[in-house]
Amino acid sequence: MTSVLREAPLQSESSETLDPKNWDDIRAQGHRMLDDMFDYVANIRDRPVWTPIPDDARARFRAELPSQPSDLGDVYREFTDFIAPYATGNVHPGFMGWVHGGGTAVGMLAEMLAAGLNANLGGRDHMPIEVERQIVEWTRSMFGFPSGASGIFVTGTSMANLMAVLVARTTLLGASVRQSGVGDEGASLRAYTSTAAHGCIAQAMDLAGFGSDALRCIEADRSHRIDVAALRERIASDRSAGLRPFLVVGSAGTVDIGAIDDLLELSSLCREEGLWFHVDGAYGALGILSPVLAPRLAGLENADSIAFDFHKWGQVPYDAGFLIVRDGDRHRQTFAAPAAYLRRETRGLAAGSAWPCDLGPDLSRGFRALKTWFTLKTYGTEKLGAVITRSCALAGYLEARILAEPRLELLAPVQLNIVCFRYRSADADEVNRNIVVDIQESGIAAPSTTVLDGQLAIRAAIVNHRTDTCDIDALISAVLAFGAQRSSSDDGLVLDVERSPPLAM
Repeated sequence: MTSVLREAPLQSESSETLDPKNWDDIRAQGHRMLDDMFDYVANIRDRPVWTPIPDDARARFRAELPSQPSDLGDVYREFTDFIAPYATGNVHPGFMGWVHGGGTAVGMLAEMLAAGLNANLGGRDHMPIEVERQIVEWTRSMFGFPSGASGIFVTGTSMANLMAVLVARTTLLGASVRQSGVGDEGASLRAYTSTAAHGCIAQAMDLAGFGSDALRCIEADRSHRIDVAALRERIASDRSAGLRPFLVVGSAGTVDIGAIDDLLELSSLCREEGLWFHVDGAYGALGILSPVLAPRLAGLENADSIAFDFHKWGQVPYDAGFLIVRDGDRHRQTFAAPAAYLRRETRGLAAGSAWPCDLGPDLSRGFRALKTWFTLKTYGTEKLGAVITRSCALAGYLEARILAEPRLELLAPVQLNIVCFRYRSADADEVNRNIVVDIQESGIAAPSTTVLDGQLAIRAAIVNHRTDTCDIDALISAVLAFGAQRSSSDDGLVLDVERSPPLAM
């Protein structure tokens, strides 16, 4: 191999660089791409929320690995013709199925700048690291955490929840657990959350080596919040049985209806019992920016760790998950792994310890902090808080529309920005399941489904800052139109897009 490399020809003007031969050409193409994406977002209401992928378009992405170059313009045309038209749809104000932020033009530009810098935020001494550290400080201030708190960007709250479980594990069992594993002692450990919590909590227990059976799912009350009295009883019962409780996971915005657990009471219980108190605040934690919602998050400041996403209510483009830990030393103790090739210095590029790679499993990390920094700097927390408040007001508007319509039924209390309801019908589950798919395929809106108390519900999560009352009205009109069609026919006919209610304009 060495001799082959020595024989390879070298040229003073290498032909193997990936830079363009003509920067003016790529500059013109880049400006066109940028303008097209601005137009895409600016005119998003003119498009369907979501479009099913045709078989021939899908087949194009079964092509073999390319060995030869293609013209950038041709590649871009493939993007515009076969990728952009079939995206998830969460940029559109009619997207209400899942808790996805809508993104912003500012965040899009910041992502472009970050790609140009191509910074690796695993560590070393460069300014992108300082940008992330500033976000950590801003987040610490936002949640009222002490100065010793640490934080890190991750892909999303699923990863952040897993990391929090690992920090709680190391705090209890000591740093030696990283070498010896949980062992027999770990088999007796138990964690607690509610039946309304996100499934990634059970997955985190699985991946952390405890097994999902070590997670006790406590029943929720009528408001879908964890029953703290039942939690207290289960902790006492487990202790009596020789088991060792170590972690409670509260929810700030449950997945089905957006309920917020009584975080103040949970934090008091955890202090009494000596348990790690983690909050899954995937989207609800950023409600702290809303003067209307912040009082409902009382107790969040007492958490040992919080997981949340800037890419949901914060409207930062995907992905921008975050974990903040009250005790930074315990956080570092869980993940720091010194190695010779990562030697820290007091001067030069290898200075600047501690590095972000000391706070999580990733050494290669993108510059997620930049789009978050741009978002916070450009809009400010008051504006973002107002957007969050308005999304909840729109949920209230949808609730009022449902309560005023005899053909519709509200299935859960509206607590934040998620509304669960259904069309009244003899075969309600099947009818409503088809209504949701019909609406999605029509391009009018994109709700989803969930199951509450054994009943299938249409679930509308209002997260996108572009969503307005006209989009709520379009959703209601579509539910009524497709519901009437489904209820009066057994042939499974789906309305054509052309015959469905018009897109909200």
